[in-house]
Formats: sequence, structure tokens, C-alpha cells
Amino acid sequence: MRSIAGLMPFLFPVFLAIMRIYQFESAESNPMKTITESVKISRDELAEMAGRMFGGLVKAVVDIEKEIMIVDAELHADEEAALIASGSKQDDLWGINFYPEENGEDFIEFDSMINVRPRQNNRSRGVENVQLQQKIREVVAKLVV
Repeated sequence: MRSIAGLMPFLFPVFLAIMRIYQFESAESNPMKTITESVKISRDELAEMAGRMFGGLVKAVVDIEKEIMIVDAELHADEEAALIASGSKQDDLWGINFYPEENGEDFIEFDSMINVRPRQNNRSRGVENVQLQQKIREVVAKLVV
């Protein structure tokens, strides 16, 4: 009887093929949306997206330098990867959640695993720097109508 280790060279390519199919289907069924100064998003659109997510939220990653963001993915990491692939710098990217049914300070939650960056003095999932939070809010105010 063969051991699992002996089957790995055969099973690994099958595993990768299955993962590619899954990723393709996930991307097709829930495409991320890039939000820019010329392509804004409404609270109604965010509310529609939130209806598809557990917890009534929409995940977003904001590029504070380019003043753009990507919304509507299951993981902040997927949004971050898409922005990096389009030329953004990781140091400029911050993960947030929108709660479209909320107003004021409760509309934006600064909480994402991509925010854990000890080299940038951010040691938690939140955004610890108040000035950085304000910059994110300013970008969001420009992009959400």
C-alpha cells in the first residue's frame, strides 16, 4: 500500500486544478469593483452588496495615495492583491468594512487582517493612527455618494 507522501506528486496537480476552477467561479459570481473619482459608488449599491455578505457589511481596501478603492470581495486580501497587481504599494493599502445601514462613525469600521503591519507601527487589525483614519475617511467621502 502506498503512503500519502508517495501520492503527493500525483495529487498536488489535481488539487491545484480544483483550486483554479474554484477561484475562477468565485471571481465570476462575485466580481470585485474598483471605485475611483470617475467611477463612484452609492450607498444603495453598497447596501445591495452587503445583502450578499454575512453580517451586512461590505469589505473594501483603500489606496490612500491613489485615492481609489476596491469593494465587494470575500477577503480583504483578495482586494489588496488586485490593487497591488494594478500598481498600488502595499504600504498605502488599508482594509475597512462598510456598514451601509449605519451613519456617521459607524458607517466605516477599521478592521482587517491586512492592517496588521508592525513595520508601519500598526500592530492590530484596526488602523491605530488617527491621522491615517482621517485620510481613509476623506478618500471614502470622495468615492461614496
